[in-house]
Amino acid sequence: MTKLFGTDGVRGTANMYPMTAEMALRIGAAVGRYFKREAKGVHRVVIGKDTRLSGYMFESALTAGLTSTGMNVLLLGPAPTPAVGLLTRSMRADLGVMISASHNPAIDNGIKFFGPDGFKLSDAAEAEIEALVAGGVELIEPEQIGRAKRVDDGRFRYIERLKSSFPLQTRLDGLKIVVDCANGAAHRVAPDALWELGATVIPVGNNPNGTNINEGCGSTHPQMAAETVVAHGADLGVCLDGDADRVILVDENGKVGDGDQFMALMASRWAAEERLKGNALVATVMSNLGLERHLQGQGINLERTAVGDRHVVERMRSGGFNLGGEQSGHIVMTDHATTGDGLMAGLQFMAEMIRSGKPASELLNSFEAVPQLLKNVRYSADQTPLDDPKVIAAIAQSEADLVGNGRLLIRKSGTEPLVRVMAESEDEGILNQAVDSIVAAVEDAVS
Repeated sequence: MTKLFGTDGVRGTANMYPMTAEMALRIGAAVGRYFKREAKGVHRVVIGKDTRLSGYMFESALTAGLTSTGMNVLLLGPAPTPAVGLLTRSMRADLGVMISASHNPAIDNGIKFFGPDGFKLSDAAEAEIEALVAGGVELIEPEQIGRAKRVDDGRFRYIERLKSSFPLQTRLDGLKIVVDCANGAAHRVAPDALWELGATVIPVGNNPNGTNINEGCGSTHPQMAAETVVAHGADLGVCLDGDADRVILVDENGKVGDGDQFMALMASRWAAEERLKGNALVATVMSNLGLERHLQGQGINLERTAVGDRHVVERMRSGGFNLGGEQSGHIVMTDHATTGDGLMAGLQFMAEMIRSGKPASELLNSFEAVPQLLKNVRYSADQTPLDDPKVIAAIAQSEADLVGNGRLLIRKSGTEPLVRVMAESEDEGILNQAVDSIVAAVEDAVS
């Protein structure tokens, strides 16, 4: 059996290995056995999902596997990933499961896990579960099979937690907010939460049909929200992804601001208020060099990790930091949540708009970004393009060209069969040449 877990749980195309109903049943049994092996008493697991058609299939298969090991299953239905982390902890569950492929197309799906503390599982725990999947688990006696039931108030509990993170007595009255729900898990909670806080809400991407999640909308396609902001004269656009654990913001002029600009704003603000633990921001190797220079100018450290919000959270926990995230919009504020929470991050930004009296365009312009170019090349599962001699030579040449004038990052995506080629340089001629030469070499290798 090939490796199951990637950078964020198990993910792939629905009805193809590893994302089949049979494999989901085996994973459910294995993770149930893993969490039930030592603890005694009643065992429960919280399961949420986004709006993909295949979510019904995986929800049923995981429930069968989990109950076969004696776990009692609490089904939230469509719910954001951060809601699963929150409710796992607040409902004293042994385990939380989110069925989602995040920002991927509707044909994909995934399974990610939260421990009883609401944080994602470690690499070591995932390796043990993977071994149990491969080896099989012993089923329990018939009278010990677990039960399953729907939890009807999960989204209301989550909305209350969102509002409790917002400054007391502060309201969104007078703000017109476009919220793009990506036809995903937050299609109800996001408009409801903003409305309850007093905003005039213009929802888009809030009509999921099982096959349109992330399709031309959401954090990976913010153009629709940007056009809507301008058309309606809105103050801000909030673009979530399919499971609502990331956010991209759009200012009143329709200009898109990424996670780096948000983190620059919050790190500076928290540092000024002496709330920034460890005087550091945790971000990944993808974050812009301009962010690093901006923080250095204020005496704030930037801790870089591998790509993936799980790596960010692990570094935050080990170093005692409370602010981190990714350029792509995962924002982690451990004072409020255990994982990236797009809507909660959006609310914190709105609170800063109200506190400062400044428009989004000013707050999303904390630093000047160094020109950055990212291109992706798709490959087949049986290919290893980064081992090709011509690709290796192209990378070496680009690295030499960028010495003292930028940086280069080549990696395989942990969620899709893509080689990601990213470079930064103030010399855009060198930047384009560096990326394009590597992309051409990779394309030749996979063609």
